[in-house]
Amino acid sequence: MTTKSRKTVASAASTPVRKSLKSGSFLLPLVQSGLGSLTSIDKDRIEAGLRSQFADSLDLDAAMRKAHPHDNRWDYLLGHAPTDSVVALEPHSANTSEVSVVIKKKESAQQHLKGHLKAGAKVRKWIWVASGATHILQFSKAKTQLAQSGITLAGKQVLASHL
Repeated sequence: MTTKSRKTVASAASTPVRKSLKSGSFLLPLVQSGLGSLTSIDKDRIEAGLRSQFADSLDLDAAMRKAHPHDNRWDYLLGHAPTDSVVALEPHSANTSEVSVVIKKKESAQQHLKGHLKAGAKVRKWIWVASGATHILQFSKAKTQLAQSGITLAGKQVLASHL
């Protein structure tokens, strides 16, 4: 192995999502560089200037589909390089009726990740980005439930202030 390829392997292994996963986790080989795990539509849900800040990503929904086909599944884990942390991103329709679904997705993801995360590793932010118009009133019970669940509703695009 050349010095350059060793450095590439070492730097890839030190990205936030990869660092958070146990070495034996089946999720580890599914992690992609940058925002490679996201669809192009979902990449566009992140402000253009922020996209380069993500070192790695995992399509958690696809990875967990076979093991948990009937569970609500969160979509993505993103490795935010500037904070060296893992951020969870859920593109989903943003209606009051969907708040309980998104909360269940987070709860399921936390359960699904228990056997995969290293001791002390955690998801720092849980962000729900609207896949269409947002129909949740600012001072509603639904907004309170989201806040109590530790989920940030970003609106149509993830901005620096959400991170």
